[in-house]
Amino acid sequence: MAKLPKAVTKLIEKFERLPGIGPKSAQRLVFYLLHNPDHEIEDFAQRLIALKQNTVLCHFCHNVSEADPCEICSDEARDADVLCVVEQPLDLLAIERSDTFKGRYHVLHGAIAPLNNIGPDQLYLRDILKRLSGVKELILATNPTMEGEATALYITELIKQNRLVDGQADIEREELSITRIGHGLPIGADIEYADGVTIARALEGRRQF
Repeated sequence: MAKLPKAVTKLIEKFERLPGIGPKSAQRLVFYLLHNPDHEIEDFAQRLIALKQNTVLCHFCHNVSEADPCEICSDEARDADVLCVVEQPLDLLAIERSDTFKGRYHVLHGAIAPLNNIGPDQLYLRDILKRLSGVKELILATNPTMEGEATALYITELIKQNRLVDGQADIEREELSITRIGHGLPIGADIEYADGVTIARALEGRRQF
């Protein structure tokens, strides 16, 4: 019975560990690379190495960046009164593309997911408490999933528990407003095709017209 070379099978196994990549997709990717010119493969390998060597996590917001602190945290024009909590760096980029938010960010790098053995200690979650000084609004922009909702609730309870401190810190935290990003019907969507949870969120988030 014919077998694939070890170099091929080992690389297929690596690709299978990537999110959203199954065995068949992993095989197609490996054989696509196998038929690429040597210089393309070498360039691909160098870019993978550079991915780790030329990027850092900002020690303030934990966003992926080329420098520490990152460009956003270094920007004095950003509103330091507002802190937006997101799950992933890609969520930060999505909000930035809207060109409407001018505050600062905090990237968790995931959400609480007990079924996947991801708890608060596996996320940059407790670091939020260190960044609340001077913050007037904390926006919880985690995803509208069970994990995202659980994470938002955990952060809220964590802050409430840590309000029992003395002095100026207590006063600053009492002035903190915790808000949740709105969820509802996307622009261009038909109500008849929306699920019940989405419609309920849209009704809860209604505003004066």
